[in-house]
Amino acid sequence: MMNQSLDTTFEMEEVQIALIRESNIAKRIARVRSLSLTTIQLARRAIKRVNPGLNDQEIGLIFVENHYGQQLANELRNFLKEKQ
Repeated sequence: MMNQSLDTTFEMEEVQIALIRESNIAKRIARVRSLSLTTIQLARRAIKRVNPGLNDQEIGLIFVENHYGQQLANELRNFLKEKQ
């Protein structure tokens, strides 16, 4: 079992785990999808905060570079240039 989180009591963590286990697969997937979307939005917001002059496409390319690597970001950049 993983270590207890630093901001949640052991008892509350047990309750949270029990609720997750009792959830059906659709609810679990919805939670994972929501958490993933929130994480992506926060990462993009952080990129924009550090680079306020960039447009959405440029922010997206930095996101891809940070999370999937320089090679994929370059390939996507080239694809987008050819598409225009």
